[in-house]
Amino acid sequence: MAAARSQDFFTGEFLAQLERLALTSRRTFRGRVKGERKSPHRGSSVEFVDYRPYGVGDDLRYVDWNIFGRLDRLYLKLFVDEEDLCLHLLVDASASMDYGEPTKLRYAARLAAALGFVALTNYERVGVGIVRERVTDGWLPARGRVQVLPLLGFLADLRAAGGTGLNDGLVNYARRARDPGLAVLISDLLDPGGYDTGLRALQERRFDVHVVHLLAREEMSPSFTGDLRLKDAETGETREVTFDGQASRSYRRRLQQFLDGAESFCRANEITYHRVTTGIPLEEFVLRQLKGLLLV
Repeated sequence: MAAARSQDFFTGEFLAQLERLALTSRRTFRGRVKGERKSPHRGSSVEFVDYRPYGVGDDLRYVDWNIFGRLDRLYLKLFVDEEDLCLHLLVDASASMDYGEPTKLRYAARLAAALGFVALTNYERVGVGIVRERVTDGWLPARGRVQVLPLLGFLADLRAAGGTGLNDGLVNYARRARDPGLAVLISDLLDPGGYDTGLRALQERRFDVHVVHLLAREEMSPSFTGDLRLKDAETGETREVTFDGQASRSYRRRLQQFLDGAESFCRANEITYHRVTTGIPLEEFVLRQLKGLLLV
């Protein structure tokens, strides 16, 4: 059932491109299971975890020669070590994300699935927090390729609802997370209460924080004009406005101030900031804009 719900997330070609990528982080985290990254710490245990195909440059000391003798193929043995990376995907699923075509939530879920796929195929752990007025749902950190379809099914089932409480949600997630790691918040940041306290709480727990600021293309360039009755998706408040040339210019000015403010805050606090609209194909955003910053 998970495969049926998530089969339209990606093409086979895109999945093949994702398999050649890995996550990168500015910090080193002490973890539980050895992933695909080289640890700066010395030593490893002898607890076997899994196999993976040999790649050019891999250490021949970890080749399983018994498998080579039977299959004539090189496979490496993976063992428990001191270092691995946990990817924390924090997805805003408040009512304001149910806007645009595709909706912002649909785009966010596909982006989270792409990043989660990269992590799981590189033997990293992946956890998910769904942020509304608080973190209401989640996916406990898990690892291994066997988790790919369940993760995609979980993200495919997301529905936008409720208000936004980024500060409370992120603070609570930071406090209850057992292991810090790479935290990626995917949100439109449309929260009157702000987001600064929540992002700082993640940093205080030593998360390497990335923000993907996601807006609908319709929000960037509204096409409607005339007398309108607008309804807030989260509070239900309505307001009647005349969207003429002056209102359009005022909207664009305030929107730019909002965007600049979010980017400036992130840069000032050493949080990596990425901006994308739903009009940009997900594949292009992942393979061009995130590559070199979040993916290698």
